[in-house]
Amino acid sequence: MVKRAAMLSVSLFFSSSSSSHLLFLSKTLTKRTCFSSLATMSINLNAHAFAGNPIRSKTLKAHDPLSPSSAFQSLKTHLLQNPETTSLPPPPKSPLFKVLPFRKGRPLASSSITGNNDDDVPSWHLGWISLPDCKYFLGKCGMDLTEDSLVYLGSKVEDDVVYWAVDVSGESRLVPELGNKQFCFVELRTLMVATDWSDSIAMGELAIAGHARALLEWHNLSRFCGHCGEKTIPKEAGRRKQCSNESCKKRIYPRVDPVVIMLVIDRENDRALLGRQSRFVPRMWSCLAGFIEPGESLEEAVRRETHEEAGIEVGEVVYHSSQPWPVGPSSIPCQLMVGFFAYAKSLEINVDKEELEDAQWHSREDVRKALAVAEYKKAQKTTAAKVDQMCKGVEKGQSLSADFNVESGELAPMFFPGPFAIAHHLISTWANQDVPTDGVKAGSKQPSSSILNL
Repeated sequence: MVKRAAMLSVSLFFSSSSSSHLLFLSKTLTKRTCFSSLATMSINLNAHAFAGNPIRSKTLKAHDPLSPSSAFQSLKTHLLQNPETTSLPPPPKSPLFKVLPFRKGRPLASSSITGNNDDDVPSWHLGWISLPDCKYFLGKCGMDLTEDSLVYLGSKVEDDVVYWAVDVSGESRLVPELGNKQFCFVELRTLMVATDWSDSIAMGELAIAGHARALLEWHNLSRFCGHCGEKTIPKEAGRRKQCSNESCKKRIYPRVDPVVIMLVIDRENDRALLGRQSRFVPRMWSCLAGFIEPGESLEEAVRRETHEEAGIEVGEVVYHSSQPWPVGPSSIPCQLMVGFFAYAKSLEINVDKEELEDAQWHSREDVRKALAVAEYKKAQKTTAAKVDQMCKGVEKGQSLSADFNVESGELAPMFFPGPFAIAHHLISTWANQDVPTDGVKAGSKQPSSSILNL
């Protein structure tokens, strides 16, 4: 069996070459109380990052003007319209269409600062543009906007708006054109770290961007039929594809790659197993993780991956929560991270060096201390400032290394992924609360001890 990299939910982001700006460490962390007798040092979220998409409504009937089929027919009418040459009747004014361009997996974004104080933190926003403006910008670059290039994202009934995404990776001239309007194509992972998790609107925009990127990357991967090799064509406003070969007509649906991610717990000695990959920045530790193989259950995947990577036998498996993770490589457009607590039956570690650089048991006390000095809010604010500078065309070469240290000037002995990753919530839930020993088995309702208010 060909093995795939462990700790996927974080290794795709926390590499030493691309993620140094996340090593912001200090002494504070937002606190909340989950039980009256138990104070925690955890981040209060209504949903994981990339979950809670506000424009993914219930399935609408085909005759509803905001449904994919009706909106797509209206879209075609708008795109055919040319005020200078057409004799066609004008398209309907309702619903309104907004388009989010992407370039090489990066959504268009803008940034703004509300208030006049020096310490006000900028906030990024998705770079929605109207359908006429999208046609105009692309037309200036010699590109035609067609209905098959647009992918339906969702709608807001209260605003009478339908949202679309378009991939403009093939047109580099669009970058300075939009840059003049203080728009910029920004890496989704950068936007993830720059998002204020206490802002529900910002978290919603991040979820929209993640959904859009996953769909567009899937479209790029599925240009040809895997059955006969012929070209595929978009159907249902880009929500699926179909083989163009009349004798095949195979239907192709968006791809989701399920991944188990688990915090392995030693009950007897009150420890948790954490691992490192060689690509990680120094002193970073995280949960083990791995793709689910065909023909195995979630529980079996947890046990297999833990044994393959660290040589630990796992017994009981307890479900925690799940998280969409659309920030991996384009070849894996959207992973679904399924989080578990896994209880060890053996304790001797035998690391597979092809999967991990190291794996060690860490006491609850040490993990709590590491969480207590990690100032994730500082990382968010600094990254938000970086996005603001990018959107305003400021040089991007500034060093952020001065913010890596704790207030004493010394580096923390270890740290974990930030609150945008499910790994953080698995670790902090265990560290700051007693995970039920007779917890909810996999497939059942989420344990009440979770720090997420899902």
